[in-house]
Amino acid sequence: MRARLLILASAIGSLGWGAVLPYQYAYAAETRGWGPLVAAAASSVFSIGALVAAPLAGRLADRFHPVLVVVIPQLFAALSVGALVFVDDPWLFLLGMLGFGLGLSAAAPAKQVLALRWSSGEERRKVFAYKFTGEALGMAIGSFVAGLLVDLDREDGLDLGFLTAAAGFTVSSALIALAARGDRAGVGAGGDAAASGTEANGGTRRGGALRLIFAEPAMRWIAVVTIALALGFYAQFESGLPAYALTILDTEASTIGIAAAVNCIVIVALQVIMLKLTAKRPAPVLLMGVGTIWVAAWLILASAELAPGIASALFVVSFGVFAVGETIYAPVLNPLTASLAPRGMEGQTLGTIAALQTAFSAAGPLVAGVLLGAGLPEAFLGLHLGFSLLAVFAAWRVHRLLRSRRLSTRTEVLPTVEAPVSSPEHERAA
Repeated sequence: MRARLLILASAIGSLGWGAVLPYQYAYAAETRGWGPLVAAAASSVFSIGALVAAPLAGRLADRFHPVLVVVIPQLFAALSVGALVFVDDPWLFLLGMLGFGLGLSAAAPAKQVLALRWSSGEERRKVFAYKFTGEALGMAIGSFVAGLLVDLDREDGLDLGFLTAAAGFTVSSALIALAARGDRAGVGAGGDAAASGTEANGGTRRGGALRLIFAEPAMRWIAVVTIALALGFYAQFESGLPAYALTILDTEASTIGIAAAVNCIVIVALQVIMLKLTAKRPAPVLLMGVGTIWVAAWLILASAELAPGIASALFVVSFGVFAVGETIYAPVLNPLTASLAPRGMEGQTLGTIAALQTAFSAAGPLVAGVLLGAGLPEAFLGLHLGFSLLAVFAAWRVHRLLRSRRLSTRTEVLPTVEAPVSSPEHERAA
C-alpha cells in the first residue's frame, strides 16, 4: 500500500514539471518581455538547483527519515513556484525557478530511498517501473492540460501552470506523509537506523564520501553508464532533438509535440509487458540493451536526413524507440546503484548519481547549439551514437565485474563446504 501511494504521489508531483517547464521559456522571453537571456537563465538556474540539491538531499535521506527529506523540499518547491504568480521582476522570477529546481530535485533521491524501503527484492523493479511510468504520465497530463488552458498572450497566462505545480507538490507531500504513518524504522533503504549508518561511514561522510562511493569499480562504471545514457538521450529530449527536427529535418512544430506524446504513450503501454519480459534478466545486461536500443534510435534519426519525404514520421518513430529503452532503464538503474552503494549511504549514492546525470544533461543544449548552429548535423548524430555505444560498453564492464565477484564468492565458500572431508577426524574414521 505504501509503495502504491508513493507511485501516486510521484505522478501527482510531476504535474508541476509538465505544467510549467515546457512553457516557461516563451513566458519569460516573450510574454513578460524579459528577453531570451532571462529565459535561458531560468532553465540554467533550475538545473543548477537540481545539481546542488540532489547529492545533499541524498546524504540527508541517509541520516534522517527520508519522508521528511521528500515532504519539506516539495513544500518548498510548491511555495517557490506558487509565488511566481505574484512576481513582476525578472530577478525574482529567476529566484523562484531556482527554488523550484532545488525543491523538485532534493525530493528525488529520498523518493528512491523510500521506493527501496517500501518494496521487497522481488517487487523492487516493479515499484521503480511504475513510479517512473506514473511520473511520465503526470508530466504528460500536466503538459497537455496546461497546453489547453495556458494563454501566453497574457501576463497572467501561466499563473494556472504555477498554481497547478504548487497544488501538485502539496498533494504529493500529503500522500507521502500519509503513506509513512506508522513507519518507525530508521533511515536507509533497508530500514537501518540513522546512527548505524553514521557509525559505518562517520569518518568518510564529509571528506571522503565520493571516494567511498566510487571505491567499488562496478560503481565507477555505473557512473559511466549513467552519464553516457544521459548524454545519449535525456540531455537532448527538450532542446537538441526538437532543434534537429526544426532546423535540419524541416519538420512542423506540431511534429515535436506528437513525438513527445508518442514517447509517453509507449512508456505507459509497454512498461508492464517489459517488466515481465525482463524480470529474470541481470540488470547490467538490460542496461546493455538500453544502449543498443538507443543506438537504433539514433540510426533512425540519421536515416531521416536521407528520406525527406518521411523525415517527420521517422522522427516520431525514433521517440517511440527511445521510449522502449526507457521502459527498461527506469526499473533497473536505481535498484542496481543502491545495491552497490556502501552500507548506510544508499541515499547519498543515488543523489550523487542523479547529480551526475543532471550535470551532464545540462550540457546537452550547449552541445546541440554549437554543432547544429555550425551546420554539423552529422557530428551531432555521430556524437550521440558514440555516447550510446559507450553506454553499452560500460554496462558490459559492470556485468563482467559483478559476474567475477559472484564467481569469487562461490570459490571462497567451497573450502568451508569441503573441509570436513579432509579433516584429521574424517581420516581417522576412515
